[in-house]
Amino acid sequence: MANQRPKPDDRSDNVEKLQEMIVNTIENMDEAEETLEFASPEAKAQVEAKNERRRASIDAMRAEVKDEARAQRNQ
Repeated sequence: MANQRPKPDDRSDNVEKLQEMIVNTIENMDEAEETLEFASPEAKAQVEAKNERRRASIDAMRAEVKDEARAQRNQ
């Protein structure tokens, strides 16, 4: 086992993976918003806080997509 080398860093599909993660996160936000109609005030507050964190994550993922796309163009 001492002679094993780490796998090379394959970032060729990072943009696609990140875009899929963004779409999934938006879908999760939409589903959570749909539940608000029937939620208690406490649950509404939790969903709204979680969706706010999701928005921040989406912003970060979009920035990472730009960075990855730029890196791929420069290779």
